[in-house]
Amino acid sequence: MPERLVLSGPRLADGRTVDVRLYGGRIEAVGTPGSLAVRGAAHGEGTRVDLAGHLLLPAPAEPHAHHDTALTGVAAGPPPDTPDELRRRITEAALVQLGHGATAQRSHIRIGDTRGLADLEGALATRRALRGLAELTTVAMPRLLTGRAGADNRALLRDALKMGAGALGGCPDLDPDPAGYLEILLSLADEHGCPIDLHTEADDPARLARLASAVAACRSGVAIGPCTGLSRLPAPLAARCAERLAAAGVTVICLPQGGCGPAHRARESTPVRLLTAAGVAVAAGGGALRDAANPVGRGDPLEAAFLLASRGACEAPEAYGAISGRARRALGLPEVRIEAGFPAELLALRGETVAGVLSQAYSRLVIHRGRIVARTSAVREYCGSPADGGLELPRQATG
Repeated sequence: MPERLVLSGPRLADGRTVDVRLYGGRIEAVGTPGSLAVRGAAHGEGTRVDLAGHLLLPAPAEPHAHHDTALTGVAAGPPPDTPDELRRRITEAALVQLGHGATAQRSHIRIGDTRGLADLEGALATRRALRGLAELTTVAMPRLLTGRAGADNRALLRDALKMGAGALGGCPDLDPDPAGYLEILLSLADEHGCPIDLHTEADDPARLARLASAVAACRSGVAIGPCTGLSRLPAPLAARCAERLAAAGVTVICLPQGGCGPAHRARESTPVRLLTAAGVAVAAGGGALRDAANPVGRGDPLEAAFLLASRGACEAPEAYGAISGRARRALGLPEVRIEAGFPAELLALRGETVAGVLSQAYSRLVIHRGRIVARTSAVREYCGSPADGGLELPRQATG
């Protein structure tokens, strides 16, 4: 039997203080503080969790991770890629992001070359092991697809879908025939009804226009990113490119914490304001997590939102939407609102406002399918300070 859970006294983003009751993986009721009983007539006793002093928000989602290369940035040479070591790395990376609040994660996994489907097998095994803690989906990502050189990868891509890969991806720009690469993916996506998630810098307007035209008829979702190359184009040309992406219904996933490719590209940023002004849905992902592309990557969705807000790409609530609502839509997941009937995918953070928790919210409580799946508690102590001069300075603070 699922347990009934009452979250007592959290603040919502609109300023209300409420009680929230969860049951069966969904929000069962939202009421004034003290109005919701823990006991259910048909389901027995539940649990009450005191969240006074916390802000309750829809949980983030991670739309662009690379778990197969995560945690390899400090390796002196090629990291060990035995099945056990690979699964350990993928599992640790997924749990790091879950601890930050990402209850749903999409990981881009390399297939082909010398690795074949080994990395995908490890990711899918981790997905099964984490069921009930987090929702992990995979993007099968071959390097080449066209011509004779891509023949093996075309066969592997079909095998990857049969194994359980959730989306098709890769970087068409690296293939000798980018249009042919995309055509193969679109054909398979149409056949299997799966989404497409592509890497592109979007620095070639003609190629981007062809991509937008090709994916406009795709019946499943299409995401591309990080599209930092748009920021190098003349403003009028970049605006026209953004309008084409909006018309095609493409979601752009930016990576504010740094890209997952060459380091010199990681310093560039996606023109979020330009894209949103054109009507493009922009989500934010983590990209590299302590691998060669970003050895200090944190994999923290709130840091991605913080960077969007601090750089002036959008206001704090919109920045949080990029890692939660729009990120979930990019993954094809149902909307989360803190209202009765919606999925109980929630994150409670120590603080009172969205801007405040993006600034410094270390204490977090993560809820997936109506269950608490991760908890982080942070206490700061000030030691050996002089007399406070009557200011009543705190000796201890929570954050």
